[in-house]
Amino acid sequence: MKTIEIIVSPSGKTQVETKGFTGGSCRQASEFIELALGQRTGEQLTSEFHQTVSQTQNVQQGT
Repeated sequence: MKTIEIIVSPSGKTQVETKGFTGGSCRQASEFIELALGQRTGEQLTSEFHQTVSQTQNVQQGT
């Protein structure tokens, strides 16, 4: 399942996390949120970012 999670700390710092996306599709999906929140101060890429669509399909079919 693809989800976008927005975390707001008590100090007002926001963090956007995408889950279930592969490759750069996470950036496309969360772009509108990032634009609304303002300037990006950092980015941490997960292993899902480095997966291709075919790798993800193979993993899903194996379970």
